[in-house]
Amino acid sequence: GVAFHNQLNITTVTIPESVTLIGDFAFSGCANLKSVIISEGVTSIGAYAFADCKNLNSIVIPKTVKSIGGNAFSRCANLISATIPEGVSYIEDHTFYGCEKLTSVVIPESVTKIGNNAFYDCYKLTNVVIPTSVTSIEDCAFYACRELKSIVVPEGVTGIGERAFTSCLALSEAVIPSSVTA
Repeated sequence: GVAFHNQLNITTVTIPESVTLIGDFAFSGCANLKSVIISEGVTSIGAYAFADCKNLNSIVIPKTVKSIGGNAFSRCANLISATIPEGVSYIEDHTFYGCEKLTSVVIPESVTKIGNNAFYDCYKLTNVVIPTSVTSIEDCAFYACRELKSIVVPEGVTGIGERAFTSCLALSEAVIPSSVTA
């Protein structure tokens, strides 16, 4: 659980191969945490695991991770990029909420659903490739991604939630397939 919650002296974390689960709130509020290396062996990152790690700018998520909990990286204001590993099927609600400096994210073909507020207030996000495996983009998923310039929703997406792309001020092109019914 909350093993290192709000520990302000931690700046770097290396998770060894012997660990399989990073629990809920494990490193949340570690405001001076800058770098995290997660070894192969970890299969799950809990809810709020790294939430409010305001100085976190680097995270390596290994391909062994199959689930990332809601709010896992919410309000990591200095996180610049993230690669979600193949095998993760759902980007949970609020996963990258408030990651103001996130400029790029790689979403793998295994993802079928992008949750509510998943990238809400990711102001600097300029480009997102939504894989063809995605069938649902939930409410406010990309809300206030102010620098997002274009979005191509792939064939196979059947639902786009309310305000999914609201306040994407730079958005000049949106391609919506006929598969979208809601």
